[in-house]
Amino acid sequence: MRRLLVLVAALTLTACSQPAPKAQEQPPAPGFPVTVDNCGRKLTFDRPPSKVVTGYHPSLETLLALGLGDRIAGRTYFGESAFLPGQKEQYDRIPQISGTIMLPQKEVMLSQGADFVLDNAMASFDAAGGYATVEELDAAGSPVYILGGWCSPEEVLRFTIDDTFTDLRNLGKIFGVPDRAEKLAGELQARLAEVKQRVAGRTPVKVLATDGGKGPVNAYGGAGVTNQMITMAGGENVLADVKADYTEVSAERISAAQPEALLVSDYATLRGADMPTSPVKAEEAFAIARNSPAARDKRYLALPVAAQHPGYRNLLAVADIARFLHPDAFDQ
Repeated sequence: MRRLLVLVAALTLTACSQPAPKAQEQPPAPGFPVTVDNCGRKLTFDRPPSKVVTGYHPSLETLLALGLGDRIAGRTYFGESAFLPGQKEQYDRIPQISGTIMLPQKEVMLSQGADFVLDNAMASFDAAGGYATVEELDAAGSPVYILGGWCSPEEVLRFTIDDTFTDLRNLGKIFGVPDRAEKLAGELQARLAEVKQRVAGRTPVKVLATDGGKGPVNAYGGAGVTNQMITMAGGENVLADVKADYTEVSAERISAAQPEALLVSDYATLRGADMPTSPVKAEEAFAIARNSPAARDKRYLALPVAAQHPGYRNLLAVADIARFLHPDAFDQ
C-alpha cells in the first residue's frame, strides 16, 4: 500500500510538472481588432462578442435596438417594466440571471462566462455589495462597458445626449455592425432635428422633474440627462440652477418654482412594491405647488425611469416629452 501511495504521488508530481498545453490563439475576425474608450479604459476586441450579459433595462434595449438580441445570453429582471414595442417578446426569450435590476452576485456573475458585459452605472460592480468588480470581470475575459460613461458621480453630471450616439457607434464597432449602428444613429438624429424644428420659437414650458416626496422632494436639477431632455423638448427646468442630476429639494423651493408641467419618474418595474406610483407622486408635487399652473391643470407625464439613464431610450424620450409640452406643434 505504501509503495502504491508513493507511485501515485510520483505520477501526480510528474503530471503537475508538465506544462499546460497552450490554447491556440485564433486570428482576429475580419474588420478586427477594434478598440474603444470607456471609463478611462481602452477595450480591444478581436472578434464580436457572442455571449453577452446585460444589466439595467436601458442596456438591454439598446442592444435590441441594434438587432443584437441573439448575442445576449443573460439579463436582469425588469418585471412589469414599460417595454418598447416588440422588445418584451425578446426579453422573455433571454435567460434571467438576476431577480433584481442589478447584476447577480460575484460568484454567479463570474460563472456566466460572458465575453461582454453592458450596464448603465457602476452600482453592479461594487465589491462592498458582493458584486464582481470591473477589474475582476476584465481578468475573467468579460470586459465591461458602461453606457453614457456613467463611471463616477462627476461623469454622471457631465453626460450629454451626444454620449448616447457615441455609445451606439462604439457598440456597432464592438459587434461588427458599424453600418447598422450608423443607420440607427442617423434615424435618431433626424428625429431629434424634427423635434427641434417643431418647438423652435415656442415659449419654453416650465417643468419640474420629480421622483416624489412631500418635503424634501426628490427632483432633477440642471445637470445630467433629464435636464437635457427637458431643454431639447422645448422645456425649461425650474431647477436648472441646482447643479445636480438627482437630488433633494425643499418643499419651499418647489412651491416657489411655479411649474407649468411635471415629469414624474415612473418605476413600472416595481409596481406592487411598497413605493408610491406615478399618480401618487404627481399629487404630492401638486399639493406642494398647489398654486402653480401644473397643479391647476393636473398636468404631468409619467416618464419611464429607464429613459432617465443612458441608452437608446433617451433619444426616443425627447420626442415624447416634446409632444407632452407642445402638443399643438405635433398636430400639423
